[in-house]
Amino acid sequence: MNYTLHQLHIFLKISELQSITKASEALHLTQPAVSIQLKNFQNQFPIPLTEVVGRQLYVTDFGMEIARAAEKILNEVYAINHKTLSYKGQLSGRLKISVVSTGKYVMPYFLSDFMNEHKGVDLLMDVTNKSRVVESLELNEVDFALVSVLPKKMNVDKVSLMRNKLFLVASREFELKKNLTKKKLFETYPLIYREEGSATRNAMETFIIKNKFEVTKKMELTSNEAVKQAVLAGLGCSIMPLIGIRNELKNKDLQIIPVKGLPISTAWNIIWLKSKQLSPVAVAYLEFLNSQKDVIIDEKFQWVQSFQLQPKKN
Repeated sequence: MNYTLHQLHIFLKISELQSITKASEALHLTQPAVSIQLKNFQNQFPIPLTEVVGRQLYVTDFGMEIARAAEKILNEVYAINHKTLSYKGQLSGRLKISVVSTGKYVMPYFLSDFMNEHKGVDLLMDVTNKSRVVESLELNEVDFALVSVLPKKMNVDKVSLMRNKLFLVASREFELKKNLTKKKLFETYPLIYREEGSATRNAMETFIIKNKFEVTKKMELTSNEAVKQAVLAGLGCSIMPLIGIRNELKNKDLQIIPVKGLPISTAWNIIWLKSKQLSPVAVAYLEFLNSQKDVIIDEKFQWVQSFQLQPKKN
């Protein structure tokens, strides 16, 4: 057998995502390049690693065994690289972070300087919904998680980063009827929700329940970007984080609907298990956050912190 580390890495990603297309996107490679590497890798085994049923790719039981072996091999390679860098006096290792989906507009800015300073550190960042973020932290799969709502039944430490403001938004073509009460607004116009488990959805539902609104028309979409595109297309209104709609507001493609009681204000927090033994990389990152977060907020997010909208009384 003459397989390469590159092929192991590609096959491991395919086994995780069960898709050549998704694996190519995650690895920033073309789909044909991934397909060729998969074919070359599979040809070295007498037993199939994958199979296609209908149009869906599945990894066989034997393939999953090979994937687990590939993960062990790659982990050993990472360990060798990190030990080499450590002997050279450089900080090295992996930093693993799980981020709620709207946090993708925030987290990169709190990572870029740290990663540029420490070239020996590898970053693994998973962007998903709140339920999966909390689960990955609970299962000790990551060092840190970025959330806007702290999990209630977990013993965690935290570093607070910045405020998260959520407003009711609509497309630029949206026209609010005169003398429409807040109650009637939510009952008349379609509302677009995030999926179950999303912190944005929880905040939206809490606001609606607190005000005893009846929502008669609603849609559910599975990402913040999908919700934004639906609002842009005029399918309805939604309560969305300000952080994710800056360009759309600037270009006047979206508008904020003033409503008493909004915006909802929460905070972005980096959290970790109190019982976790943090790696040298994780400790160094916490030190970086505590010393640099205010500078980053002032340079990159001052517009969010200073944004004010005086709502009209409905």
